[in-house]
Amino acid sequence: MNKKVHLEDLGQKDYKETWDYQESLFKNIVDVKIRNRREDAGLETPNHFLFVEHPHVYTLGKSGNMANLLVDDKVLEEKGATFYKINRGGDITYHGPGQVVGYPILDLDNFFTDIHKYLRFLEEMVILTLSEYGLKAERSEGETGVWLDVGTPFARKICAMGVRASRWVTMHGFALNVNADLGYFDLMIPCGIKDKAVTSLNVELGKKEVDIDEVKQKLLKHFTTLFEAEIIKQKTTV
Repeated sequence: MNKKVHLEDLGQKDYKETWDYQESLFKNIVDVKIRNRREDAGLETPNHFLFVEHPHVYTLGKSGNMANLLVDDKVLEEKGATFYKINRGGDITYHGPGQVVGYPILDLDNFFTDIHKYLRFLEEMVILTLSEYGLKAERSEGETGVWLDVGTPFARKICAMGVRASRWVTMHGFALNVNADLGYFDLMIPCGIKDKAVTSLNVELGKKEVDIDEVKQKLLKHFTTLFEAEIIKQKTTV
């Protein structure tokens, strides 16, 4: 079992370019697994973790409803935003500047073969990170992601999640609002969940801006502990 995870911080990168890169890493892992099965090659499967910040973009999961995007192409263009239908679970999600987006591309055979546990661990990573900023973040039953003030009229989502897995290899991941422009969430029904607000870490802390690199380091610390992983930093290749 290979628990080394190669970390790349892609900076700000176009959504489609990043998606293509994810697909290439995902395919490489799956190809190794297929070869191991066919040839008993005994090859180690790699694991990856990508950090990225996207320009304004809306993505719709394969089970999503187009009606949850509340504007047409013209308004998207005026807002400088793009739109993609993609192959993860979940409904509609927004990505944009001021968000920490993380894409773990893992062979879960190296960790544990349990998608439910995988999602709970990603949520726990975010919950533990937010606790370091004095926030009591929680799960909301039946609603993947991380929330504040669950079970009250003030419930609000701070982190969205949506993953794809095949042959126990994962892709896509989470989007944590750190210094996000919350106005962009008004153009959709976030994750298809009506009457629930969205928030950002800087808003909750009453700050103009929170250090994004600091947030990333805290996320990685908790990821490493939860997954018993070893992070290997590498230079960006795309």
